[in-house]
Amino acid sequence: MRTAAGLTQPQAAKALSASTAKVAKLEAGWVPVRAPDIRALCETYGVHDPGVVGGLLELAKADRERRKAKGWWDGHRVHGVMREYVALENAATSIKAWQPAFIPGLLQTADYVRALRNTSITSVAMRRQSDEDFVAARVARQQCLHNDTPLVFRTVIYEAVLRNFPGGPGTARGQLDHLCHLADLPNISIHVFPFDAGTHFGLNGPFNVISFAEPGAMDVVYVEAPFAQRWVEGGGEAAAYDELFELITERSLGERESVTLLHRLRKEF
Repeated sequence: MRTAAGLTQPQAAKALSASTAKVAKLEAGWVPVRAPDIRALCETYGVHDPGVVGGLLELAKADRERRKAKGWWDGHRVHGVMREYVALENAATSIKAWQPAFIPGLLQTADYVRALRNTSITSVAMRRQSDEDFVAARVARQQCLHNDTPLVFRTVIYEAVLRNFPGGPGTARGQLDHLCHLADLPNISIHVFPFDAGTHFGLNGPFNVISFAEPGAMDVVYVEAPFAQRWVEGGGEAAAYDELFELITERSLGERESVTLLHRLRKEF
């Protein structure tokens, strides 16, 4: 917005009665942004659209809350982007998760987590944790599904995930039993995307659409790749991910059919 207005950082700093360094830090995301500063900068840049200004105010509020959020993760060595993600997850009221590669983290058993960690390439941040602390953190994270006001979790899992388990048959049986149990909970919806349903853009990688209770609050989408992550915060792109999730769900097995498949696969291991 500053660039579009043809202004420099020193000029923006003058509007805030602040230093150029402060503007540089705000623009780089190194420090939180106060509401008065957002209003002053929008005024300086000639941006008066209530939707744009309100969206920035909302985003800044979410960012401030995310920075100060405390929870179960303070007792574990959760690092980097995952620490940011679990703080949002903890504040969410509902999440839609598409997963073409692994069982979603909120639904993993301890044995599955342990086997996956021991058989996969992990990031530097993940390697800072001992195996058991990593498993304990993952299990603690799942408490949001069982709180007095539990997270509403809808997920679609690609069939390949259910046929390719780390840790062998024992891990597979335990994980499939766990999925069948969770599918009975009213706040959890599990669909399977079968092989014969064809292909779609979602097969490029997993994503989670995170929603919040506040009226009009923007959805935040977390898109994950092996060594990179991406946040999509509100707007048309977030809406496109939400639409893609619904399209994937429409082409998937229904909840009852999905549970039937889980039971059938359980007998095969």
